[in-house]
Amino acid sequence: MTSDKRKDVAVWFEIPAEDFGRAAGFYEKIFDTSLRRDDWNGRATGVFPYEMSDVGGCVLEDPEHSKSGAGTMVYLNCDGRLDDVAGRVEDAGGKLLTPRIDLPGEMGSLYHISDSEGNRVGLHALS
Repeated sequence: MTSDKRKDVAVWFEIPAEDFGRAAGFYEKIFDTSLRRDDWNGRATGVFPYEMSDVGGCVLEDPEHSKSGAGTMVYLNCDGRLDDVAGRVEDAGGKLLTPRIDLPGEMGSLYHISDSEGNRVGLHALS
């Protein structure tokens, strides 16, 4: 089963920031926009403007991944098949970095994985 709502492969991104205020200000300045400031699990978040049916993303206070050079986390669309996709990660040469994380409300669920090349990738599903 696939979602009729989201057709894009990439559905979300997170840009890690050691200094959230500096990073959020940087993106607001270069794009001449305002990020919606929020708090996600105790970490400052600045969400880029987006339409609910489009790809969205944020700047996320995340000093650990900012300093490590892990870079931006891209979340891939796994609507209707999240657990199946996650269940094939290790057999394909990757690693599950987190157990399934169920987000509040209707935000869906996700896993963080490491792919066969060591890249951090998110798997996300609304359903």
